[in-house]
Amino acid sequence: MIYFQCDYAEGCHPRILERLTETNLEQTPGYGMDPHCERARNLIRLACGDENADVHFLVGGTQANTTVIASILRPHQGALCADTGHINCHETGAIEATGHKVLPLPNTDGTITGDQVRAYCRAHWDDSSHEHTVQPGLVYISYPTESGTLYTKQQLLDLRAACREWELPLFIDGARLGYGLTSPACDITLPELASLCDVFYIGGTKCGALFGEAVVITGAALKRDFRYAIKQHGGMLAKGRLLGIQFETLFEDGLYFEICKQAVDYALEIRRAFEARGIPMFGTSATNQQFAILTAEQQAAFAGQFASEYWGDAGDGRSIVRFCTSWATTRENVDALLKVINTL
Repeated sequence: MIYFQCDYAEGCHPRILERLTETNLEQTPGYGMDPHCERARNLIRLACGDENADVHFLVGGTQANTTVIASILRPHQGALCADTGHINCHETGAIEATGHKVLPLPNTDGTITGDQVRAYCRAHWDDSSHEHTVQPGLVYISYPTESGTLYTKQQLLDLRAACREWELPLFIDGARLGYGLTSPACDITLPELASLCDVFYIGGTKCGALFGEAVVITGAALKRDFRYAIKQHGGMLAKGRLLGIQFETLFEDGLYFEICKQAVDYALEIRRAFEARGIPMFGTSATNQQFAILTAEQQAAFAGQFASEYWGDAGDGRSIVRFCTSWATTRENVDALLKVINTL
């Protein structure tokens, strides 16, 4: 079975596995206070163009989202996000479990706008009984979004402006950040993204690492006591160097962006193949996730050889099916898929 179902089916890039093996019997301080973590932090600060950024390594995406949001919000506050956002749909109420409500906003392509944030905040504060409702306390977005789309630089500037107007921190979920930044549709750099938000994270789990995410805090007010929050929310790894070594390897010579770009190139090749056969696509993803609208007969052509993911009902007996490439997808994998697509 060839997996086009997700971007975390494989383990990790071979170079990471080699480094983990080489350093296996090292004795270092724990909890991310080792030399590998410190070097990884410096490499990430350099890549972000911010020598003052705080960088913390957490074990996974849900821990990153939960820890960041819980560390920022007061007990009576909630997180604004797209109604299709990961924290609203795919984290089993993790944010709510910390006592904070997710405040979803409608969208058509996975993105939300500065004007939506303004309108929600204005409606809240104009309500004479606003203290009886959850106060918006931060804005959460994903880059890329759950449907593979990207915010433009102008959209991020507008969101940033809206957040400043209403004194809301902007948090960017970067679980698939590498695939967004290496897309031909991307018009923003990592340093620019870092400067347009208060906190974001660089995804490792879906982008070549065995596990782990690097939370980058640029907003000075959010830095204090963050390690306490990591520990409290189960995101702190005792053998912290296992995280540091992975990000050290990914960022020391551009490996992170190299492997993510290849995944995006393959995904767009798959998209073009579907379009060439007259098969409609759901959305305008220019990243590693592509969503084909298939009949039951067309879906059956992939059965037994490829694993993809049902994404939703497209009407008229058709389904939205996600085909997802990863940093580990091979040329041979793609060619095998294209061969079947070309028979549809």
